[in-house]
Amino acid sequence: MNVDLFIAYLQHKFQDDLFTLGLYQCILSFLVACFVAVVAIPVIIKISELKSLMEKPGERRSHTTPTPTFGGIAIYAGILIAYFLWPSIDQTDIYRTNLSVAGMTILFFIGIKDDLVGIDPNKKILFQVLAAMILIFFGELRVDYLYGILGFHHITEIISILLTCFIFIALTNAINLIDGIDGLAGGIATIASATFGGWFLLTNHFTMACLAFTLAGALIGFLRFNFSKTSKIFMGNTGSLIIGFMLAFFAVRFVNLNASFRYEPTAFFNAPIIAIVILIIPIFDTLRVFLVRILAGKSPFSADRNHMHHILLDNGLSHIKATAVLCGISLSNTVLFFLLHSNISNTQSLFILGGLFGLYMVISFMLKMRIMYVSTHPRRRMAVLRRELQSGIFGRRLVDYL
Repeated sequence: MNVDLFIAYLQHKFQDDLFTLGLYQCILSFLVACFVAVVAIPVIIKISELKSLMEKPGERRSHTTPTPTFGGIAIYAGILIAYFLWPSIDQTDIYRTNLSVAGMTILFFIGIKDDLVGIDPNKKILFQVLAAMILIFFGELRVDYLYGILGFHHITEIISILLTCFIFIALTNAINLIDGIDGLAGGIATIASATFGGWFLLTNHFTMACLAFTLAGALIGFLRFNFSKTSKIFMGNTGSLIIGFMLAFFAVRFVNLNASFRYEPTAFFNAPIIAIVILIIPIFDTLRVFLVRILAGKSPFSADRNHMHHILLDNGLSHIKATAVLCGISLSNTVLFFLLHSNISNTQSLFILGGLFGLYMVISFMLKMRIMYVSTHPRRRMAVLRRELQSGIFGRRLVDYL
């Protein structure tokens, strides 16, 4: 009996030491990625200015001066350097994480081309599928269990491959679509990657945790300049594509791991719902915009100013305030669901999400109506114009409207 207790003590001690090592690695990876991004971005800004690689203001743009748009290069560099700087503590996911870096690299070069000269949307989707298939087939990463949502549990291999590929494409493009104002895509992605990374760390999936916190660190370094007034830079398609791809990887692996260890006390029986809640803003906004465009008889991929962040800007909010509102909604929904999820079934949670999406649609409609009301009442319109001219952010666009 004493021997058994001693062995149990050693196992417990070893696990504690392993967790401590994993925690230190995540913290160091976060800091290194942040440092690399902070050091790299001034160089990227300087080169962009010298070579005139700037994004000019336009009808759908929310900025008023030419701005460098290659912040994604610094994010990519931060991830690579910080992730590969340390040896992996556990070997469970090392092959998959390396494959994710391979897929991310494909999208990195596609993003650079898109930012420089543009790229056909069909080709962009094709390379997103290629990046996803690397993980699906070589990494055997698939969503093949649906946790009883609407009565579905195990699904066939073909359906799981198609579903997983759809998740990668949808989330990658959802992040790309919300990247319209300062800090929004970066802020949402930071919250999501830190949340996924925290769960990976607490469940001893240290390699996944390290990669997630590496992404969070690189994003924090980028946000320091994205909010700057004197050294501003955008992440561009280069950044949004790799960020969306990595978040899709974390979400699918989160669902996959909870299905594999669903009888463990640390597993969530409603992991797919949690993954949706963590990424609720890009998912809801993309669904709403596509639905509105289809109902209006337009292509769901047509460009307009119908995203929620555009609506908030048109209602007089600054970039920082609009980003704070949407990031606050994302964070509060995540926290509330973690607190309340234990007594709600997956099907019930899905209906609750449907109700929240309906509320999201109603609020966006009311805000759009407010914009129309202001635009048809000269006194109110001039009052809004005066406030925004004083803020120095949107006066130019409103003057053009007059």
